[in-house]
Amino acid sequence: MTDKIVVLVTASNVRECKRIARRLLDERLIACANVVPLVRSLYRWKGKIADEKECLMILKSSRELFPRLRAEVEKLHTYSVPEVIALPIIDGAPNYLNWIAESVGPSPSESL
Repeated sequence: MTDKIVVLVTASNVRECKRIARRLLDERLIACANVVPLVRSLYRWKGKIADEKECLMILKSSRELFPRLRAEVEKLHTYSVPEVIALPIIDGAPNYLNWIAESVGPSPSESL
């Protein structure tokens, strides 16, 4: 088991996903955001079944940063109840996991 996570976030459109992803990158809360422009979401909302086109972000980060990442997404998101789900990365290519570790958290110049 690693301390790395994949976070799923849906939003209403690509523009919103990119705006959120850039902020998370600027804050070093994620190493990467994959933006999947069109997903179809069916879900229960306010007693009815909704069928909507949405955009999906697949974010890579660390478990330690998840509370800050979640709070930032909730602050920036237009939905009143945004999807922010963290899934553990059980294992992965060591070079990729190291890259995630180097890409998130304090920048190397901040730790001096």
